[in-house]
Amino acid sequence: MTDTIATQAPARSVVTEIPGPKSQELLARKAEAVANAIPANLPVFIESAHGATFTDVDGNTFLDLGCGIGVTTIGHTDDAVVAAVREQVGKLTHSLVGQTPYEPYVRAAELLAELTPGDFKKKSFFVNSGAEAVENGVKVARKYTGRGGVAVLEHGYHGRTNLTAAMNFKIAPYGNGQGPLASSVFHAPNSYPFRDGLSGPDAAKRTQWYLEKHVGVEELACLVVEPIQGEGGFIVPADGYLPAMQEWCTKNGIVMIADEVQSGVCRTGTNFASEQLGWTPDIVLSAKGIAGGMPLAGVTGRAEIIDAMHSGGVGGTFGGNPVSCAAAVAVLEQVTSRDLNGKAKHIEEVITGHLRKLQESYPIIADIRGRGAMIAVELQTEAGTPVSAGPIAEAAGKLGVMVLTAGADGNILRFLPSLVITDEQLDDAFDVIGEVFREVASA
Repeated sequence: MTDTIATQAPARSVVTEIPGPKSQELLARKAEAVANAIPANLPVFIESAHGATFTDVDGNTFLDLGCGIGVTTIGHTDDAVVAAVREQVGKLTHSLVGQTPYEPYVRAAELLAELTPGDFKKKSFFVNSGAEAVENGVKVARKYTGRGGVAVLEHGYHGRTNLTAAMNFKIAPYGNGQGPLASSVFHAPNSYPFRDGLSGPDAAKRTQWYLEKHVGVEELACLVVEPIQGEGGFIVPADGYLPAMQEWCTKNGIVMIADEVQSGVCRTGTNFASEQLGWTPDIVLSAKGIAGGMPLAGVTGRAEIIDAMHSGGVGGTFGGNPVSCAAAVAVLEQVTSRDLNGKAKHIEEVITGHLRKLQESYPIIADIRGRGAMIAVELQTEAGTPVSAGPIAEAAGKLGVMVLTAGADGNILRFLPSLVITDEQLDDAFDVIGEVFREVASA
């Protein structure tokens, strides 16, 4: 397949130890001035980035299979995004949209109405982050239904605010020691085919039974679901699970919300992951890849649900900043024109091909899953004991390949490359990952 997106394809190059001397100096400054709670998992300082690579202050160039946790889906410093930001900065950097609105906000909302699942009337509003989008999606659902309960699924991740920390499956490290956390949040079993072996309909019946018996449907305002779970380890539910849950929610007057903060905006090979899983949500939450690295998140849903909120009930000083909205327009207008979904599907083929070959030699790769440019492996022994993915990610980083970990047991390696990555860059990255697996296997 000819790559029609990437304009540059810098090669991986490690010229110093990792971290290099300049990064070490900056790490010392960071320790003195920055909160200890902010880590440096790959302990290098980025100086510049473009496409699928970034270069640190010591001149090392890394292949980026993390994308700032799925943010630079369209690539670092995408030309159209940079041009849109530059133009907008020269015209208007800020205006509270609820006081004096501006066109980029409206255009971004129009594009989300076109790109999100469902052919019904939709409306949107914008906030600053994925967690804020989740909070506001819940607020709208509560206002629309007149109910207070929030249902979420095991292994889900939704943010670090008080409400979203309560919604997370893992309290540590995202909320421990920070309570009391928000109440009226109920955790139900999810569909996890690798571990539970249930069909979609059977897994849905289990979730529904739990919520009916442990909560009561009359208490629930919404069910918030990641169609493909991110921090949980790229868990893809069994076929039929999400449509069955939506049918149950609709029947019981519950708003079903798709948290597509990580899986949205062409990441999985469709505009939003819920599409390919047969699901048309009532509300779709977007962030991360929506604005090419600028801070922005969207809440998009059925017009009658979104408009249930009274004037002034949502919004904020910086929500839908004009510069971020201009960046979002530049990203969303390229969805079709540059066939971003086709590129994601091709990346899936390349990555899973490499991983299947590795799996033949390294049985600790117990499961390969995900969609598009959102692929993960679950590592465990033949006896089922989780194998930590941390040492593999650390070793790959020292060789110039940025990869991420995930999962409740820390045994998931996840790959979130930008859609501009070339086959040659992927081949090089997985040569490195293969080398790391050989070292782990011989250790």
